[in-house]
Order: sequence, then structure tokens, then C-alpha cells
Amino acid sequence: MSIKTILVTCYAVNPYKRLEDGMEWNFILQIARYQKVIAITRKNNQAAIEKYLSENINPIFSNITFLYFDLPYWMRFCKKGEKGGLLHYYMWQRGIVSFIKRQTLCYDIVHNLNFHNDWMPVFLWKLKKPMVWGPVGHPQRIPKQYLKLYSKKQHLTNELSWLIKKTYWKYSWDLHKTIDNSAHIWCLNHSVPATLGLKGNNYSIYPSVASKDFYTEKKDTNNYFRVLSVGRFVATNGFDLALHSFIGFVKSLPITEQKLCKLTLVGTGPERKLYQRIIQENQADDFVEMTEWMDHQSLMKQYQEATVFLFPSHEASGMVVAEALSFGLPIICLENEGLGHYIDESLGISVPEQNYADTIIALKQALLKLYKIPHLTNIMSDRARKHYENKFSWESRESYLHNIYNQIEE
Repeated sequence: MSIKTILVTCYAVNPYKRLEDGMEWNFILQIARYQKVIAITRKNNQAAIEKYLSENINPIFSNITFLYFDLPYWMRFCKKGEKGGLLHYYMWQRGIVSFIKRQTLCYDIVHNLNFHNDWMPVFLWKLKKPMVWGPVGHPQRIPKQYLKLYSKKQHLTNELSWLIKKTYWKYSWDLHKTIDNSAHIWCLNHSVPATLGLKGNNYSIYPSVASKDFYTEKKDTNNYFRVLSVGRFVATNGFDLALHSFIGFVKSLPITEQKLCKLTLVGTGPERKLYQRIIQENQADDFVEMTEWMDHQSLMKQYQEATVFLFPSHEASGMVVAEALSFGLPIICLENEGLGHYIDESLGISVPEQNYADTIIALKQALLKLYKIPHLTNIMSDRARKHYENKFSWESRESYLHNIYNQIEE
């Protein structure tokens, strides 16, 4: 098959960062293994990209051309740190079309990356080339019962953001044009095609997050049961559920066994004080550790020493899940259209969404099951590793993207 040139727009990309910026860098590398790539990103990413290219040698780099585009200064008024990011992204996507038209570029397919949601339109279809849209996920509305410990502001934000998204899905002409003009839509879960009314074979369902393989060898737990949770301390990640279920689990054990159990929460965010209060009110300081974000090597050590990854999140994806699977950690999560879509009983336990108290009990029972049956935990660990290799390694993204581009007719 002939080599194609893929024009990729990636708002945030940085080879030195984790999470979304780092993911987009790796997406570009995977595309460039089989295709030529013209990658267009914001000017604030230029210094990091050029520094990395000058310090590292990789034959794939010769397949990549980077271009940098940003809005005029007066149009960047809305971007203040993380605030205004979506509005700025929307305007950036609109402006990039005319920027591309002014260049003398030859390409076969256009592909939009970043901001993985199914309600924000893109405009690359105006270039009149086959367009790949995605990965796009369906944002999860946090069920009201899981916000009982959070502020009224959080309740209002949750409902208002959901109303905005529903309005876009129903009334946005730009979104409908994006859908109608996509040659292929990469969906993160079944909710995306259901919400967007996708039919036929112009979409696929596949996870977006992936991780490098950091696993080295089987860990010796010395009978310790170490539970790990990693992520931003925000309501979406449900760490209050993680805390209450783990505390209930530990207190159900004999005192001699309680000393063998530990939960480590790694992250930072606006709900840190709430989680600290839960720990203090339940006198759980002896078996719960909450720590700030740490350097990459230290975080990988946390994965290596853990027995189970507890992540009752409402999000559609998470880099930390791919990392946990790469270390062979069984996953305990919620059964929803987010992470629960990819975790089955062979490699973890997903708990149905229900009332708050029953959810905590179900999560607690999941922890007890893995604690009481080490053999089951070991089996799940092996299957988690295989699942990582099949679905969450960067090598699996390479073949997946290659197949999408080859199926598209120019």
C-alpha cells in the first residue's frame, strides 16, 4: 500500500509531559511509523518539541513536519491558565483552516486530535479531504448520588455543563457538519455512536489512552495488600468512594491483618481538603496515605509495589489506567460507559452504579474478594498484562491507526 500523508491538528502536544500533551506526541509517532505526518500545533509547544528533536535520535522523526499556529493576541483573551481552554480551542480550530489553506501543503487525509469529547465540533472538513475525527469520548454526567459530599457549586457545575452539552448535541449545526463529513470517527465507547446517531461502518470503538511498558518483573508483596489510586483530586474521579470503601474494608479485618493493608492516593486538586477530612474523621491515618504528584520514576515505583488499582471514576478514560494495567494490576472501578467499558471480570471488578451507600459496600466487597483470594488476584494480574498489550500499548495504537487510514479512500 502506498504511503499517505496525514495532516494532524493537535492543540496540545509536548514530548516531555504525561497525560494529554504526552499522548498526542505518541499518537504522532505511531502515525509516522507508516505514514508521512504534517503536525500542526500551538506555538507555545514549539520550544519543547524542537528541544526534544535536537536531543534525541529516531528515524521516525524524518517522517514528521511540524508547523505552528496560534490565534492573534487579541483573540487569546479567554485563555487564562486552564480557564477558558475549551473556548480557546474552539476558536483555534476555526482559525486553523484558513492557516492551512495559506500553506502550500500536499496531504491525503486530515485528522483532528485533542479534547476527546463528542460535543465539540471541528472544522477540518472544510479542507475537502477525507477527515478522521477522534478519539472522541462521551462525557459522563456524574450521577447526583455521587455528589452528596461535594459543594453546591459542584452540583451546579455538573448540571450546567450537561445542559450545554445536550444543547450542542441537539442544535449545533457545526457539530452535525462534523459528523456528516467525517470519513471515520474513532469512538471511545458505545455512548458516542448512540448519542451522535452514527450508523454504518464509518466509526470504530477503541480506547484512546495508552502507556509505555514500564513493567519489569513480578513484585514480591510479602503478604502486604497495597491499594493504589492516582489522579486529580476532583469529583469526577470519585476518590471519596475509594476512601470510604477502603476504610470499611480495613476495619472489617482483624487488627493484626489491618497492619498489612494500605491505600495510597497520589494526586492534587481542589478536593484535597475533603479527602483529608474523610481520613481524619474515620481515624484512618495509619492505613491511608495521601501524597502530592511525584516525579515519574517515583510514581512507577508506586505501581510496582501495588496489589490492586482502585479507580471509581466517572471519566471515559485515564492514562493512569493504562499504566496500572501495564504493571499487571487488577482494576476495581465503576460499571459505566467510562473505564468500566473496558474492564471485565477476567482482569478486575466493576461495580454497578447504585445509591451511595451500596456503591461503597460493593467496592468494599470487591477489595475483600481480592484480599481473601490471592490466587484470583494473581490470575487477574496476568490477564491485566495481556489486556494492556492488546489494547493499551502504543504498539496497538500503531496498527489501529494504520488500518483506519488504509480503509479510507481518497
